[in-house]
Amino acid sequence: MARKAVLVGINDYRGINDLSGCVNDVTNMRDILRNYLGFTNNQIRVLTDSRATKANILARLTWLVKNAKSGDFLVFHYSGHGSQIRDRDGDELEDGMDELICPHDFDWNGTYITDDDLNAIFTQLPKGVLLEVFLDSCHSGTGLRDVEFGRPAELGPATVPPPSRPRYMPPPIDIVCRHEGEEDQLQKVKLFDKARGDLVHHILWAGCRSDQTSADAFIDGKYNGAFTYYFCYHMRRSNGTLSRADLLTRIRSSLNHGGYSQIPQLETEATVRATRALSAPERKGKK
Repeated sequence: MARKAVLVGINDYRGINDLSGCVNDVTNMRDILRNYLGFTNNQIRVLTDSRATKANILARLTWLVKNAKSGDFLVFHYSGHGSQIRDRDGDELEDGMDELICPHDFDWNGTYITDDDLNAIFTQLPKGVLLEVFLDSCHSGTGLRDVEFGRPAELGPATVPPPSRPRYMPPPIDIVCRHEGEEDQLQKVKLFDKARGDLVHHILWAGCRSDQTSADAFIDGKYNGAFTYYFCYHMRRSNGTLSRADLLTRIRSSLNHGGYSQIPQLETEATVRATRALSAPERKGKK
């Protein structure tokens, strides 16, 4: 069984607001993979800040899926800004929203990576490959409906310095105007909706619901992604023995206790939820 991982964390953006905890998320997740999952340095590709361009991220993802075989274990973790944009086919509008992640060289003229881009890469995987994806970024539908720059409640208490920040990039007005007043008619596009084959092996963790923001939060003396921090925290405390369902419950409880209203999501089948996190479900042998 081959193991491969791509970890992307971007604090330093070109031309848009910077973040603070994304590189810490990468080192935190890398430690989990090495110490609890048996990954070696050669099996992990890391991209941070100015190296995490759109071209470099897509190249690393191509490396991730290349020559994958049934039984392989692949991980993609992204920490950084996220947003949504109305799906467009040339000049024709379609009834849907593309969720997107923002590379270091992000701009609204196409230098971003949509869920369609990720689907095009991940659907190349053959049946039986375990792909576990972590997105610690914002996919905020309400942020598009009412673009405002106040403090979202899910960022936790504002009285504790330094303040947390949302990992959300609000679109400029010309992008917002594409769907103003039509938000309720737009369908949300999910990452694996177009996947084919053995879907039970495609697992998505999201730092928040699609109508929330993920916090870039000051925890334990430094900035972290609140979701990634508590994911790694509970992985260590349990020595990696928790099921995905139990781990999700504990992460949500810790976020709620810390004053964050973001609610992490886990998209996979019930049988996989009951399986130990970052492991493949057992297959029953033929009788």
